Amino acid sequence: MDFLAKKKSPSKFKKVALVYRTQSKAAKEHAFSLAKELSSKGLEIYSHPKQKLPTPSKSYSSRVALDLVIVLGGDGTYLEAVRMTAGESIPFLGVNLGSLGFLTANRIEDFPPILEMTLAGKMKIQERSLLEVKIKKGEKVVKEWVALNDFVVERGPNSHLIHMELEIGGQPVSDIKADGLILASPTGSTAYNLAAGGPILHPFVSAVVATPICPHSLTSRPFIFPDDQTVTLRLLGQKKKASLTVDGLKTAELSSGEKICVRKSKRTHMMLRKPDHNYFALLKDKLKFGERA
Repeated sequence: MDFLAKKKSPSKFKKVALVYRTQSKAAKEHAFSLAKELSSKGLEIYSHPKQKLPTPSKSYSSRVALDLVIVLGGDGTYLEAVRMTAGESIPFLGVNLGSLGFLTANRIEDFPPILEMTLAGKMKIQERSLLEVKIKKGEKVVKEWVALNDFVVERGPNSHLIHMELEIGGQPVSDIKADGLILASPTGSTAYNLAAGGPILHPFVSAVVATPICPHSLTSRPFIFPDDQTVTLRLLGQKKKASLTVDGLKTAELSSGEKICVRKSKRTHMMLRKPDHNYFALLKDKLKFGERA
């Protein structure tokens, strides 16, 4: 498929990364075709370090200052691309070749004119908040990540509920006994948070939502709080452990004596949308929002 018109489009984007869904033959074929086409127009093409694209593309490293990331796949592929760039503020364009495609909202059938608009600088940049997640032992930071969607602490393979203490802005909120707890950004509120009974937050709301997973209490409900506050989470009890997942990928294990600190990152995620993009239309299209059974 030729994604661009035959004439060369003037573009401020010079270094472009393409990330595709590895399980999809169609996604890989489209990525290869797009890589060749963009390369022929003088753009530098970079691949995910664990993926291959046609020569003269290069493997991406953190030393490369990208101008654009194009994702061909589903939401999982999109989040992998965010991980690859470590949450850097780079414009992302998502094309749905997966299943749900909430982050990758553009259909492949509509992609040629959308790509033209992107390279011509006619797309709208939506800034989405990122979550900064740190594990601390005492005051020492042991590990840290950035998440676009959510951060989840859960019991993992253990059969017992985990007992957690939740603080916001240094003030105790509650003790929670549950299978786990989701801390989601507005962007991530339509993911695991929604499946666990949490509310949908508009992407431009300055908030974070904490949603217990199967709590052992009728009064443990989702809680929305300002995103300029630090959330602190600790395991209660001796020799307790829990699994930590960042944007759907298990990343670490939390032990008693450690604490998790979550707050809004100073960086933002830059998502490219069409100028007439309608968030509520997207909710209706992808999640059947507002429809009667």
